Amino acid sequence: MNLAPAYLAHLASAVQLGFISGTLVFAILSISDRFSPSKVFFACSIIAAIFNLAISLEGLNSSTLLIFRFLTGFFLAGIYPVGMKIASDYYQKGLGKSLGFLVGALVLGTAFPHLLKSMTTSLPWKWVIFSTSFLSVLGGLAMLLLVKDGPHREPGQRPDLIAFLKGFRNNKFRAAAFGYFGHMWELYAFWVFVPVMLTTFNNHFPNADINIPFLSFLIIASGSIACVISGLISQRWGEKKIAAIALFVSGSCCLLSPLFLFSGSISTLVIFLFIWSIAVIADSPLFSTLVAKNAPVGSKGASLTIVNCIGFAITIVSIQLINASMNDENSRYIYLLLAPGPVFGLIALLGNTNKNKLES
Repeated sequence: MNLAPAYLAHLASAVQLGFISGTLVFAILSISDRFSPSKVFFACSIIAAIFNLAISLEGLNSSTLLIFRFLTGFFLAGIYPVGMKIASDYYQKGLGKSLGFLVGALVLGTAFPHLLKSMTTSLPWKWVIFSTSFLSVLGGLAMLLLVKDGPHREPGQRPDLIAFLKGFRNNKFRAAAFGYFGHMWELYAFWVFVPVMLTTFNNHFPNADINIPFLSFLIIASGSIACVISGLISQRWGEKKIAAIALFVSGSCCLLSPLFLFSGSISTLVIFLFIWSIAVIADSPLFSTLVAKNAPVGSKGASLTIVNCIGFAITIVSIQLINASMNDENSRYIYLLLAPGPVFGLIALLGNTNKNKLES
């Protein structure tokens, strides 16, 4: 399947848009609060795998392909935020550590198709689709058979169509949510454009001869280690402090990107991208922890889901903004557009800290 680079951004955004729609529906209906989260996770894993597999059908046009990607994203809403709900039902203490492992697994899953692509260059592209769909089914079965609903879960909640909004009345919840939104402005755009950054460097310096899929995998996957480490050290230093440090470093990488993307040294570029990749995701499990800790007990699942919904909606804007604005002349400076996200996130976190000091 030969697709234009610009269309790849549309495919990524279709998945994001599906996820946004799914999380909105799941949040309004309080799906993970009213039903067994493990069973919801299993069902959505199977359905998402089916729609993912559907893009391998013959004779699909571009519109149908986008619809299938949208539906895949829709049912991913029953996997990632529901997984966080399950973790929060198990852990009242040490939640940051557990979410560090969970988000680390998400990062590996995000990076994995790049690894498959690098390993299957001589095989049809459909093998990547078959492999990811199989893993989705395997993950759903593992959750159903091995993970029971957590001991801190409060089942049987009645439908409450505004339950997902109740958390925003809490200052600490709002600070965590707004910090997460700033983080999301940068995160997925960075992941989507890592191969583009490497390709652009390769075009300017043909002698570099970069294995773009494999290097993209390594760069993105390095963030999984960062999630685990940030979750562990947050037990000592606190989620808010570590999240703020990560935001500061990733924001600095946005601002410094013009200096490194065309440095002429592949080693310098790769080291820079590894640092950026580690910083850009290290705060993700910490924001989820802060959201979960400050969410209303009876609507924790809905609160986590709506924050994910808004966060992923923001990713579409940043991805499409860069995709629409990028050209040969500005390819060195285009990623400066990601810097406002970390800046906004830092203001949200630090502003709340200062407010709490004044109130005390």
